[in-house]
Amino acid sequence: MNNGRGLAAVSAVACDLDGTLLDTLPDLAEAGNRMLADLGRAPVSTQTVRSFIGNGIPRLTKRLLTGQLDGEPPADLFAHALQRFEAHYAQTLTLLSKPYPDVEAGLLRFTQLGLRLACVTNKAESFTLPLLRAAGLHRFFQLVVSGDSLPRKKPDPMQLLHCAEQFGITPARLLVIGDSESDAQAARAAGCPLFCVPYGYTRTGVRDLNCDVIVSSLLEAAALVTPLLIS
Repeated sequence: MNNGRGLAAVSAVACDLDGTLLDTLPDLAEAGNRMLADLGRAPVSTQTVRSFIGNGIPRLTKRLLTGQLDGEPPADLFAHALQRFEAHYAQTLTLLSKPYPDVEAGLLRFTQLGLRLACVTNKAESFTLPLLRAAGLHRFFQLVVSGDSLPRKKPDPMQLLHCAEQFGITPARLLVIGDSESDAQAARAAGCPLFCVPYGYTRTGVRDLNCDVIVSSLLEAAALVTPLLIS
């Protein structure tokens, strides 16, 4: 599925979580609808929840409350709804979420190539780490940067720049693999090469994300990189 512009050698890989490593939609939708039920509101479809994913649970909660991507509900309503969402999500977190095909094989291949791996997500650490552990993926990552790890998160480039700094490389040597607008915007702002997977939660379509390469899986991505190893 490679239709990109090619890729320079890389020393590390930063993978998004929701929609890239794991299909978390069913559990997010269940938690969201439990929250709406607490508020006496009608449930929404899984497809609606899918279209709202991509900027962390606080923004997802606002979107569920307003039905708008950039809607702002009353502050007191939002605070209560967020508390209920997070409480429900702690219960549904690992019920149905699972890795996409060839994710584990792709991460293993990256490791065999000597590349360091980071998971970079807008999801809070309290959800990120249990998800990675439950899926058996935590062991692959030397660095996990969650939505509350730093002052800013995707689409801001701060998380990716932090990864590059921690790995001692330039952003141009950090390959980003993601599925959404926020991944693409952060990668471009940071100056990182970008691979996109087509099976995730983008709202516009993966071909509109200005990727260097579209890959069908992480395993395909691993077959396309040229490692530039740094001792």
